Amino acid sequence: MASSLPWHGWIGSQIEQLRAQDLLRTLKPLIPGRSAAEVLVAPDVLRAWTEECDPQSCEGLPTEGSLLRLFSSNDYTGLSCHPSVCRAAADAVLRHGMGPRSSAVVGGYTFLHEELERALADLKQTEDCLLFPTGFAANVAVVSALCSSNNVTIFSDELNHASIIDGARLASRQQGKLVVYRHNDMQHLDRLLLACPPSHRKLVITDSLFSMDGDFADLAGLTALRRKHNFLLAVDEAHATFVCGERGGGAAEMFGVSEEVDVHIGTLSKAVGAHGGFVACSAALKSLLLNKGRPYVFSTALTVPVVAAALAAVRVNEQEPERRDHLWRLVHRLGQGLGVRAESPVVPLIVGSEAAALKASAQLLQRGFYVPAIRPPTVAPGTSRLRISLSAAHSEEDVDSLLQALRECGIIPAQVAPAAMPVRAKL
Repeated sequence: MASSLPWHGWIGSQIEQLRAQDLLRTLKPLIPGRSAAEVLVAPDVLRAWTEECDPQSCEGLPTEGSLLRLFSSNDYTGLSCHPSVCRAAADAVLRHGMGPRSSAVVGGYTFLHEELERALADLKQTEDCLLFPTGFAANVAVVSALCSSNNVTIFSDELNHASIIDGARLASRQQGKLVVYRHNDMQHLDRLLLACPPSHRKLVITDSLFSMDGDFADLAGLTALRRKHNFLLAVDEAHATFVCGERGGGAAEMFGVSEEVDVHIGTLSKAVGAHGGFVACSAALKSLLLNKGRPYVFSTALTVPVVAAALAAVRVNEQEPERRDHLWRLVHRLGQGLGVRAESPVVPLIVGSEAAALKASAQLLQRGFYVPAIRPPTVAPGTSRLRISLSAAHSEEDVDSLLQALRECGIIPAQVAPAAMPVRAKL
């Protein structure tokens, strides 16, 4: 026991350092309801939560359980609580239990996994599809498997998700080379591609909808460069699947470039309302990933109830396009109320410092809204923000109430004028 004592001091100092920098995160036990847009929170949890963000915001907190309206969830279409999705999960667990508990390649793959893969391949208009335990695992597997040999260069947008970054770092520690291009800067990427040795295979990978800024990748520019430089294009559609496009196929469908994207990466954990990740691609790449994608080979397969829920969500997506239409009406309503050009269901209010973001979040908690304070390392220092995320489970009244709360707190002015994204809040 004595040999571990030096670690105790180091761990404690790291925690205190995070607390001093307003970067310490903690867990808050919430009670989910039957709506993707609200949860119940116990009074002691709400008080501790608010005090952690801003002790001065605790006056007048309720003494009984409170209902919080969530503007923090990535359940953009509200499907996690859809009756068909819930019923599919319940029926599957009663019929099959949790399903085989092993890696898919060992024995964890079922007819439901296969059916879901076919449905997602159809949604993305690809030859085949492979399921993963998480979207994070899907990104790591794609980049590390494709770039595990000599003469490979990875080109990654500087604002890509951490899972893409970690996959690229893993590949670069093996034999691949990593190059980061400026966010959505096609001229910069073009120069980097021109400087790449002709003998190298090239992979360009990007988020389609960037989760902290709410803007889209320049997919038209990327596909034009693909035709010029003959690289493999991988697009992570985590925040755009079911959200964008006439069929909910994602940003690539919305911008009309689906056929020019080689690898469609996605998640089942956001707008699909379930859990897991997937890669829609060619049959050959699927075979490579299930053999050389370590996060796939060495992870237990998705549970059968989760797969059944995701499959039901795919069907609801086909049958109820009005959910997506409603979501985009809310996006436009919020943008109009903020005086910004809201491009997606993710709308950031940049406030600057970590302390300012925490204070703003606490003030909204006091009024019954949860809008998370996003701080480094998720975003760059000095750009801490409130990240508003909309769901089809929200009503127009929910959006109007949030806007009123933002005005009452002084986070946005009482009168707004049209502005460009992202909006900077006044605190």
